[in-house]
Amino acid sequence: MELFDSIIKNTLETVSKYESKSYSYSEDKSWETVGRNQLILAKESAYELGGSFLPSVSYSCVTTSESLGLQDGITVIGKDLQEIKEDVPFARLVLLETYDLGDEQESYDKIKKLELMKYDSILLDYMMRASTLDKREQVRVGKTAVKNGVSFEKIGSAYIKMYKSSNLVKNAHIIFITEKIHEFKTFVLEAQKIKDITNALNTLVGGLSMDCHSCGLKSICDEVEGLKELHFKSKNN
Repeated sequence: MELFDSIIKNTLETVSKYESKSYSYSEDKSWETVGRNQLILAKESAYELGGSFLPSVSYSCVTTSESLGLQDGITVIGKDLQEIKEDVPFARLVLLETYDLGDEQESYDKIKKLELMKYDSILLDYMMRASTLDKREQVRVGKTAVKNGVSFEKIGSAYIKMYKSSNLVKNAHIIFITEKIHEFKTFVLEAQKIKDITNALNTLVGGLSMDCHSCGLKSICDEVEGLKELHFKSKNN
């Protein structure tokens, strides 16, 4: 499954242009998770990532290609959680190398499963709110979390531990951004493209349209290598 490879390459190229800090994944450093949703009130909050109408975006994309060189790890551009004193822009970009995902139907189901996994890991004093409509993700970080040494290394390790528990994921790399870099708008477009590719794959799985000229997703199939091949494979089965 290489439908998202160009997005992964673009993401890595963009990140490489900025000064960053990198951390290896360590399960032992994972931030504590809790069993149910928690509410952090404004008075209990130290700050919000992506709050105060600042730029915010989140996406995850998968590949089965080893050639991209994805490794377990965390990259941070901007201030870490102990350094932040007020609301900041926020991006969380998840790049996953997976084992073989199977045929079109299996691939779609597994991609959606991985996409929704972010709601499965509820982190202590780290209240995440996400909107699939506008691709935003905001996080309210509790004062207690800051006091107890929360960091992106620990948060990232907790997310990677979660993804690797699925037995679908070989390697997971998570990028956190807390600076207002120029590419935030580009990341939002990439998030929409990921959604469009996934919708196009769902169209192929459901056989909803086999007429390329009438399909509203034709532009995506024309752009993304591999989608047309899947389309005609489905058509001929």
